[in-house]
Amino acid sequence: MAKRFGGKYSPDGTDADVTYVEKRPYGGAKASKVGFQVNLLFVAPLPLIFAMFSGGGAAGFGLALVALGLLLLAAWLTREGILAHEAYDARKVARKPAFPRKIAGAVVTGAGLTAAGFSEMGLAAVVPGLAGTALHLFAFGPDPMRNKGFDGVDQFQQDRVARVVDDAEGTLAIMQATVENLGDRTVQARVEDFQATARTLFRRVEEDPSDLTAARKYLSVYLTGAKDATQKFAGLYANKRDPKSRQDFLTFLDDLEGNFTAKTDTLLANNKTDLDIEMKVLRDRLAREGLQTD
Repeated sequence: MAKRFGGKYSPDGTDADVTYVEKRPYGGAKASKVGFQVNLLFVAPLPLIFAMFSGGGAAGFGLALVALGLLLLAAWLTREGILAHEAYDARKVARKPAFPRKIAGAVVTGAGLTAAGFSEMGLAAVVPGLAGTALHLFAFGPDPMRNKGFDGVDQFQQDRVARVVDDAEGTLAIMQATVENLGDRTVQARVEDFQATARTLFRRVEEDPSDLTAARKYLSVYLTGAKDATQKFAGLYANKRDPKSRQDFLTFLDDLEGNFTAKTDTLLANNKTDLDIEMKVLRDRLAREGLQTD
């Protein structure tokens, strides 16, 4: 889809259009691993369509059809598994995927290759199937097999945090999808910049679930308000490209991001205060027991 470029030197651009670039060029984002290799998995099985009509009879047609379906399913499982792995890596506290999609994709790839070669090789087609499974695991790796960051954390508290953060991520996703439909790259980049700031607060709460109570309003009420404001702005801006409405929305995101940053800093400061108090109490106990060193 074509997108309209904007910026400081565009016909209706302002200095505010480059502010987000100066602050954080990439918003903390990392390149996704879902690229050429994964897309190739969807293309590679397509020649089996011709094999279905190459005169192998009903059996040959059926095997080619099954092989095509299995290999496309394996490609989809692999892509979803990689996306789940990236989400797992992005969080400091995360659960392992409920279903190991990359491993399943490797197994289904082996089954698909076996079905593709069965009409010509018989049971010997298992050999390329096993090789395909091994190569798939080598190329894309297995899924995460254990939870991350749960040591010493109350399970009930962590489950509460996980639910709140998942809902907050869903709200951010709605905001992003809303502005993508506008075709305004400056607004889209500004929303992505706010998302990075919000996720910094998410990670802070994940690291210390006791901060959830203090941050809950930011993760629910304020984010929901930001989503509603984004949807209303998108409705107005799609019908009338009003520069003032656009600038007001960018200013609103600036203010909101500043509040989220301040809240994250406050949580960090409170945690440091708690640490100082714990160290002072420990020093006092050591001194009372005559163990304090000079």
